[in-house]
Amino acid sequence: MKNIFELQDVSKIYGNKTALAPLSITIKKGEIVALIGPSGAGKTTLLNALANIIKPDSGKLLIDGISAAEYKTGKQLAKKVGIIRQQFDLVGQLPVIQNVLAGRLSEWGFFKSFLSLLFPQEKELAAKALKRVGLLEKIYEKTSTLSGGEQQRVALARLLVQKPEVILADEPVASLDPARSEDVLSMLTELVREENQTLVASVHSVEYAKRYFTRVIALRQGKVYFDLPTEKVTERDLAMLYDLKELRKDA
Repeated sequence: MKNIFELQDVSKIYGNKTALAPLSITIKKGEIVALIGPSGAGKTTLLNALANIIKPDSGKLLIDGISAAEYKTGKQLAKKVGIIRQQFDLVGQLPVIQNVLAGRLSEWGFFKSFLSLLFPQEKELAAKALKRVGLLEKIYEKTSTLSGGEQQRVALARLLVQKPEVILADEPVASLDPARSEDVLSMLTELVREENQTLVASVHSVEYAKRYFTRVIALRQGKVYFDLPTEKVTERDLAMLYDLKELRKDA
């Protein structure tokens, strides 16, 4: 399987804090990868680097075999990478359909984008995406009236119309209750498999990482602490990662 991401000795420093120590990671197309680790381990920084939002201070990042620096336009990058965040990145005052169609803005020119604010364009595409995430009946509702779980599903529908090769998810269920979290993660991983996409997601719950992902990359202090298939991750690995002394003795 071809590599979608290659990081070669990538580092990022903010002031006197090392967010990413020189690290090297390869992620293949179609993988479903969880990033775990303590707060401040570098998970968000790594995702922002993969999204080409921040530039590494050193090292090299290849996205689908091409240097990240060569992705000059938002349109070019949007075909490769889509992002879903804990805060959903939705405009609450707009109807659901408008937030879903925001996934098409990189494809549309200025005129079509402006026109769509008044008269939503490609409505059938938005309706199809909302049907897949179980929210078709909410298509014209004001987005801010939806529950947190429903808003995260709107964000998933937006990614469906964007159709990126990779989805990067930064703590996508951290603000949801356990039942809604399970619902969103189950739907997200199912959609990724159906669309033959790649998923890299930071998750705060080790249980979610083990249940929904096939590979776990653990970060600590900006370094890769371990990188294993999910079934190979042991309780001792996790105890050492989070410095849980009691568990470590028992493991």
